[in-house]
Amino acid sequence: MKPIFFKSAQSYEPQKDWKRTSLCNQDSISIEHFVKPPHHASPEHFHVNAQILVVLKGKMSVRNQDSEVVLSENDCVYIEPNEIHTVVNLLDEPSIGLDIFVPGRDFSFWINKL
Repeated sequence: MKPIFFKSAQSYEPQKDWKRTSLCNQDSISIEHFVKPPHHASPEHFHVNAQILVVLKGKMSVRNQDSEVVLSENDCVYIEPNEIHTVVNLLDEPSIGLDIFVPGRDFSFWINKL
């Protein structure tokens, strides 16, 4: 067992007020808690990891090249490996979510992209 306490977990802001915190950073799986500021859109991107995005609070849009889905609290979406996508906070207030990656993704992903 390996506990990770949110208060002392590794975190950073890839862009202003876009906060990411590592809750698990293993080769087999990684979990990142994130806070998206109002109307923030992640840059269009892809990664070799499969991803499940879970909305914990708020409302987000996830778009790929073919479609868009709007997610509310407790909704989630599966994103295929190498699928080009973007995530947008649709609200005038922060939205919060979890990103789960299999296999695990390096926590510095956005530092290396921006």
